[in-house]
Amino acid sequence: MIIHSWYYPVLFLAGFFSGLVDAIAGGGGLITLPLMLSLGFPPHIALGTNRLQASFGSFTASYYYVKKDLVDFKSCILGIVLTFIGAAAGSWAVEQISSDALKHIIPFLLVGVVIYSFFKINLEDIDKRARMSEFVFYLLVGSALGFYGGFFGLGVGSFWAIAFVIGLGYNLKKATGYTKVMNFTSNVVSLIVFMMGGYVLWGIGILMSVGQVAGSKIGAELVIKRGAKFIRPIFIVTVLATTLKIIYDLIVH
Repeated sequence: MIIHSWYYPVLFLAGFFSGLVDAIAGGGGLITLPLMLSLGFPPHIALGTNRLQASFGSFTASYYYVKKDLVDFKSCILGIVLTFIGAAAGSWAVEQISSDALKHIIPFLLVGVVIYSFFKINLEDIDKRARMSEFVFYLLVGSALGFYGGFFGLGVGSFWAIAFVIGLGYNLKKATGYTKVMNFTSNVVSLIVFMMGGYVLWGIGILMSVGQVAGSKIGAELVIKRGAKFIRPIFIVTVLATTLKIIYDLIVH
C-alpha cells in the first residue's frame, strides 16, 4: 500500500483521541481501526499496528492510575496472570475457530451493559459491598474476559468495568483504573501474536503511540479529577458506539 505524507498527522491525531477516549471509558479502537482500514491498510496490518499503539496507551493510563493510588498493583497481580493466560488462549483459539457466533451475541451483552449503566445507581464514586472474593473474581471473570479479549476484544473494556462494579463493588472511577491494567495485559498478548506474524508497521505504530501516550495521560487526569459523573456519559456513549459498530459490520458483511 502507498502511505501518503498527510497520513502521518492524521494517524497521530487518531492515536491521541483514541488514547483520550480509551483512558476514560475504553473503546479507543473505534477511532483508530476504522480510520486505518479506510486509508487502505490491510486488516491484519491494521489490527497488529493498532495493538502496538493501544499497548502504549493502556500502559500509560495504567501507570498513571497506579501512581495516583487509584489502583493497588499488588492486589491485581492474580488478575494480570489469569488475564494473560486467558488472552493467550483466546488468541490461539481465534485462529482455530470462527468468531461469527460471538459477533451475533456481543451486541445483546453490550445493550445489557448500557441498560445497567443507565439504571444502576452505584456507578458513582463510592465503593459498594463486594459480591465475591478477589480470588474467585479473577479466577472466573479474569480468565473469561482475558480469553474474550484475545479472541474477539470489542467491548472488553466495558465488560471489565461493569464486572469490577458488580463483582468487587468498585466505584466507577476505581473500576476504570483497574480495567486499564487488564486491558494492557491482553493488549500485550495480542501484540506478541501479531508481531510473530509480522503484522506490525513499526514506524506508523510508534507515531500513533506518541499520540496515544499524550491522550491517555490527559484522559487519566480527567478521570481522577472529575470522577464518575464525568466518566458515566462517555462510558455509555462508547458502549453504544461499540454496539452499533458490531451491528453495522454484521449487516454489511
